[in-house]
Amino acid sequence: MKEYIQKNEKRFLEELFEILRIPSISSLEANKGDMVACANKLVELLLKAGADSAAVYETAGHPVVFGEKKVDPSLPTVLVYGHYDVQPVDPINLWKSQPFEPEIRDGAIYARGANDDKGQLFMHVKAFEYLVKENKLRHNIKFILEGEEEIGSPSLAAWAKEHKEMLACDVILVSDTTMISEKVPSINCGMRGLAYLEVEVTGPNKDLHSGHYGGAVHNPINALCTMIDSLIDEKGHITVEGFYDNVVELNAEERAMFARAPFDMKEYKESLDIEEVKGEEGYTTLERTGIRPCLDVNGIWGGYIGEGAKTVLPSVAHAKISMRLVPNQDCEEIAEKFTKHFLKIAPKSIKVKVTPHHGGNGFLMPISSPAYKAAARAVEEVYGIEPVPSRGGGSIPILADLQNILNVNPLLMGFGLERDTIHSPNESYLLSQFYKGMESIALFYKYY
Repeated sequence: MKEYIQKNEKRFLEELFEILRIPSISSLEANKGDMVACANKLVELLLKAGADSAAVYETAGHPVVFGEKKVDPSLPTVLVYGHYDVQPVDPINLWKSQPFEPEIRDGAIYARGANDDKGQLFMHVKAFEYLVKENKLRHNIKFILEGEEEIGSPSLAAWAKEHKEMLACDVILVSDTTMISEKVPSINCGMRGLAYLEVEVTGPNKDLHSGHYGGAVHNPINALCTMIDSLIDEKGHITVEGFYDNVVELNAEERAMFARAPFDMKEYKESLDIEEVKGEEGYTTLERTGIRPCLDVNGIWGGYIGEGAKTVLPSVAHAKISMRLVPNQDCEEIAEKFTKHFLKIAPKSIKVKVTPHHGGNGFLMPISSPAYKAAARAVEEVYGIEPVPSRGGGSIPILADLQNILNVNPLLMGFGLERDTIHSPNESYLLSQFYKGMESIALFYKYY
């Protein structure tokens, strides 16, 4: 594969840059046409790479691209998942180059989507092309490339259920995550789930003069802050009744394997400019972000926040709250438990409304599985060191849905790095990771 990359490097970059130039921002109505354009371009690339068929499929939202190459029904089938939609680019003034005019500098590709996920899904297309052109393909390969991952994949699960037979496979292969570092490669064998809610606390029926009513009427902002503070106790334990009922504790051997990942506490704190870390008692920082659930306030607002002073006692206060979940925790069940708990702890002096937003369940790929072992062997051959098994703290909710619908496990061979600043200005993807990713993916098919 390395020689094939060197021979076709210029063409690969030109083709990648074509799709990076398409502003496929799924959250913006103004970019609906760009979503269709990007989907059509991916169909073109799949057919050019050697797919028997590829087409754009309509959903309730943005379109899905599906393509496949059938070799032999008796051989294993790999379903490659990726997404072609990207995050908005704001704040645009912080970009050093135009987000949809890709350029290479300092050994990296800079553009929105360079890593997440156009650059990474493109690696799979080119590894597939190599296997077809060099007559090395010994698997049936399918591609499902969606346009709604960045907005929670609201349409894909229903579409996948309708096309369950078409998507049948033995493993779901994904590159939409990061590894620890170039020197310490890792394979993500699981991700946390998510339950995301919005709470609204109402006190009086209108804003009040804080002098005339302060001290006599319960301020909804004060009430909301008190309620939120009670959600986590002094040991970092979430107080929602039944929250931990289905959380599976890792044994000592599993925790020791997880601890193989290098971690420098001093560097971690300096990079965040914090004095101390904080979290659930009895767990390391990596465990807190990988194998344990958590609860965080993502936004809180109410009252007057404009320039100068306004002595007002507000009528309403709001907060957005997310809970990252571990495998076996059901996002809908957790949302119900949170709602019940939050209503229960509300004082009679206020009214509370809880609105669930999107969510998804976590998943886990056993490191004893043939797919994980094949990926580990491939990565070790390319990087010269055995990869560390890791778990992602973030969420890709649709993967848990696909796991349940198709009854197969996802395997996350991600090649991004923290330095790539996905979702932020100046998103990038190191060329070295781009090329090593293609090599590793091609070798995965050799060993799986």
